[in-house]
Amino acid sequence: MPTPPLLPYKLACLCDLRDDQGRVLLLRRLKAPNQGLCSPIGGKLHTDEGESPADCARREIMEEAGLEISIDRLHLMGLISESAFEGRGHWLLFLYRVLGPVHVEPRDMREGRLEWFHPSQIDALPLPDSDRHIIWPLVRRHEPTRPGQRPGFFAVHIDCTGEARGEPMRWTVQQESPPA
Repeated sequence: MPTPPLLPYKLACLCDLRDDQGRVLLLRRLKAPNQGLCSPIGGKLHTDEGESPADCARREIMEEAGLEISIDRLHLMGLISESAFEGRGHWLLFLYRVLGPVHVEPRDMREGRLEWFHPSQIDALPLPDSDRHIIWPLVRRHEPTRPGQRPGFFAVHIDCTGEARGEPMRWTVQQESPPA
């Protein structure tokens, strides 16, 4: 495996919110990263304040969706590390599923437009390649299979170092647990 370039490491969370119809709340992004693409709401941890990943998820849900979510409703569903994403930085992403349905009206905001999508629509949306080929398939694989069941967990490492040379990204699922 080639040595990843010396780039800054960023910590962020992604938040998977569902409504009472099972639809997924996504943001059509106006800003980088992933400008013009659809992704879950989320953002960078305030590392200078020592913010925890769960507190970051709660803050981002409040800022972007206007919802106060208690920590006991956050389930760490995925841990995603990316080497050399877009050649600009390494990322460590904490993917939280909010347990139970939420209600958010679709709306425009500073970051883009919040919209609800049925899970069957996700593959037809403009998505980052890593989301389309890796993250959403892993989310689907770790979905609860019966009511009241908690989602599973996965940890994946995505190596984007070859993309600058026209090589495809590579990934390794490093850990996973089925829905509990």
